[in-house]
Amino acid sequence: MAGFLDRAKEQAQSALNQGKQKVDEVQQQRAGNDLLKKLGAAYYAERRGNGSPDATQEALSALEAHIATHGDGFLRG
Repeated sequence: MAGFLDRAKEQAQSALNQGKQKVDEVQQQRAGNDLLKKLGAAYYAERRGNGSPDATQEALSALEAHIATHGDGFLRG
């Protein structure tokens, strides 16, 4: 009986870890998409004349930092 409970506990822990990993991936994708949106908005504002190149560069730097840390998988989705 103890062996069965140990296996069930291991399977439950494995499923929990996979669920946490998926949640982290989704959060990273959302953060990347938000940064991409901010870059687009900064660039658009700059082109229209009411934004600054500095704001565009800051948005680009934030996006590049996110990609360096978490990868660019969100760009393919």
